Amino acid sequence: MSLSTHVLDTAKGWPASGMQVFLDHRTGEGQWQHLVADETDSDGRIAKLVPAGGLSAGVYRLTFATGEWAASVGTDSFFPEVAVVFEVTAPDEHHHVPLLLSPYGYSTYRGS
Repeated sequence: MSLSTHVLDTAKGWPASGMQVFLDHRTGEGQWQHLVADETDSDGRIAKLVPAGGLSAGVYRLTFATGEWAASVGTDSFFPEVAVVFEVTAPDEHHHVPLLLSPYGYSTYRGS
């Protein structure tokens, strides 16, 4: 499975470069296991967010450090972080989970 993300600041109309993103996997006991962290590039993207050994079917969480990023670029953020939980049922497919962000709202979807 491959996983990517893209973060856009919809209030300013630019990519959210330099944002920390964390990937976790939910274990059979319902606990979160941290897998990998990365930072968005100058285009607000992380093209490959996969730990060594890859990913399998299961429930995952992307946590975006939105508050820290907002402070670093001098903008407001009501959300100190945004967690997006999603389920992978077809591990052979590519999964793209973008985040559209503004100071007081956000949305996400499964991209391509």
